[in-house]
Amino acid sequence: MHRVPVPLYSVDDLPALDFDPFLHASVEAYPVRRIRLPHGEGDCWLVTRYDLVRFVTSDPRFSRDIVGRPIPKMTRHFVPLDRAVSFVDPPEHARVRSVVAPAFGRPALERLRPRVQAALDARLDQLVEEHPPADLVRHVTSPFPLDVIGLVLGIPEADRSQVRDWATTLLTRASDEAAARRAESVKRDARAYFRDLARLRRADPGDDTMTLLVRAVDRGAIDEEELLALATLIGLNGWHAVSNNTASMVYALLTADGLWDRLCAEPEAVPRAVTELLRWVPHKHGVGQPRVATEDVVVGGELIREGEYVYVSYVAANWDERVYPDAGRIDFDRQGPPHLAFGNGPHFCVGPLLAHLEAEVLLATLTARLPSLRLAVPRQEVPWQTNVLIRGPEALPVRW
Repeated sequence: MHRVPVPLYSVDDLPALDFDPFLHASVEAYPVRRIRLPHGEGDCWLVTRYDLVRFVTSDPRFSRDIVGRPIPKMTRHFVPLDRAVSFVDPPEHARVRSVVAPAFGRPALERLRPRVQAALDARLDQLVEEHPPADLVRHVTSPFPLDVIGLVLGIPEADRSQVRDWATTLLTRASDEAAARRAESVKRDARAYFRDLARLRRADPGDDTMTLLVRAVDRGAIDEEELLALATLIGLNGWHAVSNNTASMVYALLTADGLWDRLCAEPEAVPRAVTELLRWVPHKHGVGQPRVATEDVVVGGELIREGEYVYVSYVAANWDERVYPDAGRIDFDRQGPPHLAFGNGPHFCVGPLLAHLEAEVLLATLTARLPSLRLAVPRQEVPWQTNVLIRGPEALPVRW
């Protein structure tokens, strides 16, 4: 019997915001396919079509309880701590997630909005004091999300640069064993830091998520290891993802004909623009964390056997032409089902409203204050980060 070769998905760096050609070919021709990944053991499955991604991520026969397994993986290390909510299945997952849900709900974020706006205004004040050209990443899209996650989690201002440095180290593909060891060291250091911050908040409570977590431990809703895993996930991912995504959004708007000017002329379109950009920006290099089949399941006509590992690509699903015609075009007026930029099913990201708020405030304020904003260099000269899990410009030189 002829065996179809299993391709290696090497997850190479891509120019700017070019869509991953391997994912593009997969969603079109091989929506459920076996692949190999650079690290770990054996083959795995990759699911890319929108409807099939939603099926896998919501079906309880695919478990996220993978800690300690010799799985095929994209990086040499796991990014979350072992007790992270991303490794927990329902109903325990719902128990842990419910503890932080109030901090990321709409009422809490509307109360936070004035402080988010003030943080951004201060960063923009510093930017406009510079003689253009200036780097939007250094002045705005890197420090602003760090300000916000510091407010949300209760991280003192003096400690926030350390959180940024940890995230920069941990959220990479770890190109060699030394990098993997550095990533594991960061996890230990971050865990120790958030343990100390929890002690501080227990003695001196504040209006922040760490205080919320401490109170949850004290009443027995979660244990301390779960607190540390949650705090590390929120603190490091909460900066890294928003920083890179917002910088990518601005780059996309400045390099697509007419889109920046349209937002300047139609400020009411900003929320729709953010939603569409979240769908469009191919923010991840590669794929995230896998699931393991707990029994045989047929997906898209392919039999996935018990014990086999399955990855999904939300990025590919967001560019599925069956769901989003002309998916490669940014369309603020696009109709269709919700994008999957924040995941799907029980493990849907806990902070989408916060991420949307930050992007919305950023774009609304930038277009209002700096409508003449333009790239200060040709687009091909914008430098991009390499070896990272979340794609984004290394610098974004702009003028106004």
